[in-house]
Amino acid sequence: MDYGKLTLQLDRILRERGISKNRVCKDLDIPRTNFNRYCRNGFQRMDALFLCKLCWYLNVNIGELLEYERPE
Repeated sequence: MDYGKLTLQLDRILRERGISKNRVCKDLDIPRTNFNRYCRNGFQRMDALFLCKLCWYLNVNIGELLEYERPE
């Protein structure tokens, strides 16, 4: 059954704010390969601590960072 999917708006937020991926990875001590996967929405699971770090760092709430897409 298709329940839809979650997408991170991470790439868009970084672009709009002019923040580099390298900067985020360095500041939050996140491996770049993992971060790239999140930016491409190529993840299967999300870590709650990672999401909290991003919300704190980008000063956004979870609804601004994550988007739920219902199946058609």
